[in-house]
Amino acid sequence: MTGIGEVALWIALLVSAWGMAMAFVGGRVDRGDLVLAGERSILAVFGLLVVSSGAIIAAFLGNEYRYNYVAGYSNRELSVFYKVTGLWAGQTGSLVFWALLLALFSSLVVLQNRQRNREFMPYVAGTLLGVLLFFLVVIVAASNPFKLLDFTPLDGRGLNPQLQNYWMTIHPPTLYLGFTAFTIPFAFAVSALLSGRLDTRWITTTRRWTLLAWFFLTNGIIFGMMWAYVELGWGGWWFWDPVENASVLPWLTGTAFLHSVMIQEKRGMLKMWNVLLILGTFLLSIFATFLTRSGLIESVHSFAQNLTIAWIFLGFLSFLILLSAGLVWWRRDRLQSDNQLESFVSREAAFIGNNLLFIGAMFAILWGTMFPLISEGITGQKISVGPPFFDRVNVPIGLLLLALLGIGPVIAWRKATARNLRRNLAVPVGVSLTVGAILWVTGVRHVYALLTFALGAFVLATIVTEFWKGTRARARIEGENAALALVHMVQRNRRRYGGYIVHVGLVVGFMGFAGKAFYVERQAAIRPGESIEVRSPFGHGYRLTYQDMSAYPATNMTKLIASVRVERDGVRVGTLTAEKRSYRQREEVASEVGIRRAWNEDLYLILAGIDNPNGVLDGTNRQPLATFRVLVNPLVPWIWAGGFIMAVGTLIALWSTSEPGRRGPPAQARQPAASRPRRPELVEA
Repeated sequence: MTGIGEVALWIALLVSAWGMAMAFVGGRVDRGDLVLAGERSILAVFGLLVVSSGAIIAAFLGNEYRYNYVAGYSNRELSVFYKVTGLWAGQTGSLVFWALLLALFSSLVVLQNRQRNREFMPYVAGTLLGVLLFFLVVIVAASNPFKLLDFTPLDGRGLNPQLQNYWMTIHPPTLYLGFTAFTIPFAFAVSALLSGRLDTRWITTTRRWTLLAWFFLTNGIIFGMMWAYVELGWGGWWFWDPVENASVLPWLTGTAFLHSVMIQEKRGMLKMWNVLLILGTFLLSIFATFLTRSGLIESVHSFAQNLTIAWIFLGFLSFLILLSAGLVWWRRDRLQSDNQLESFVSREAAFIGNNLLFIGAMFAILWGTMFPLISEGITGQKISVGPPFFDRVNVPIGLLLLALLGIGPVIAWRKATARNLRRNLAVPVGVSLTVGAILWVTGVRHVYALLTFALGAFVLATIVTEFWKGTRARARIEGENAALALVHMVQRNRRRYGGYIVHVGLVVGFMGFAGKAFYVERQAAIRPGESIEVRSPFGHGYRLTYQDMSAYPATNMTKLIASVRVERDGVRVGTLTAEKRSYRQREEVASEVGIRRAWNEDLYLILAGIDNPNGVLDGTNRQPLATFRVLVNPLVPWIWAGGFIMAVGTLIALWSTSEPGRRGPPAQARQPAASRPRRPELVEA
């Protein structure tokens, strides 16, 4: 099976190269049969990558340690679940998985556009196959998953303990789904530039793909935050780690693109800007993949250093940048706006401001992430850039974006009048000032937190007002009750109201972020029977009493588990356990935290150290001195709730009643006869 998998990779590489050539040549000379051959190549590459991926999983399940990749990320005691996820646990397998997902999405595009958008498909297919070809070259030449060891060890090294967590099993796949899905709008943008069809067709055709990519990337980032929160044992959810930063860069430009395309659709503006945004989003996705796999940066997420892969990725990224810049320059005359900005007090201006802030945040994060490498290359000294820099730069940008969430969707197009502003913003401004005043009176003095809650109230008030106005109008016109009118209103314009729900999720998430200003932490070394007391910012008093320490042998590890009784305001509310896990094969120790969740805060327990853990293991000391860190993390549950609300809103927007690409006569009728794909039997004949 594994031999077949390696052969499948080589065949996929050759088919990608051949199909790319057929698609581009077919588009250039209007040969439908050649275009059809290119599209069929995508389907063939997907099938071959399924075979290769299945072979990798079979090697993990079969404990075939003759393969370097399997020996490095598995062992006999590893559970079947984590062996299956070995496909994306390391650099080599993750590249195959990246290519597999791209081939899947590319195949869906081919099947989706068999009878429509035929004018775009030659160059779309060629571009997708070109990206697939690059990844297959990297896999075969520099990171072959079927590379054999000089000898076969009796057992493998095992999976990194930090990866043996359920969030880590879904975080990378979801992130890769976002990265790869952004390749689809990129391919259509390249096709539009090559073909000269630069109206809004390529945007409407790829709207759902862009939303889908954004949906997966958003969830992937949130899943990564959850993993960091529960697994790394440090009490936080974001540390401005270079790989964390790399994943958020395309999210920022992709979000800007989703907003700016509305201006092009409504007013015919920002044509060049939108092309640049989607090209940049894909380039940043490739950059994020490069940064993780090159090993050039220090991160708990990054793979081992591989300079061969680093140089290949850097060369490909440079080629894409030059190609994208050349195409935009070539078509610059066709990317001129149909209209100009008429007023700085308008929805267009608000959306442009929104875009500039997103891009400003992107450049700030990119600079802070790359500066250590740049400084090392120039001066020979690596100067670290930590969270204080990113917080200082991005918190003010985030607050401005939060304000625009409430302003942009409700002011008028072209030019907002004083009456329009009063009608739409008077109530939200009043709500915002009231909330800010109440928080100030109750003792909230942290400036950024106070602004976050006040601006969040402003945004929520504008969204509630919009839903209320729309529901009331529909109920009056259609004679429906309020609940039915609300449902029908959302159904009639899922894109708009789904977007509002996404904004609600962002506001809830921002408020969760603001809770960081009120974290409470205590650390103490205590023996069984002794307690630690800590007070929540909301006024609750917690008492944590260390009960006992237990040792348990488990698959692939030994656990030391501390049991701690928890009382809240004098009433027992449960027991928390915190662990130290010693992994036998890797000889590494990892922490597992205990978390008691409430709607407004988390009680977070870390077993920071154990005096004489060997005594617990051999039974000579069952009551060791243990060091605990106890944190009260206000509003952290709101971050996860905000992510869920954003996901729901995106799904509503995705479930649109419109069918982009179906307007006008069928695609076959629009095409010249020479460019139509011929019937398969004629092509084969």
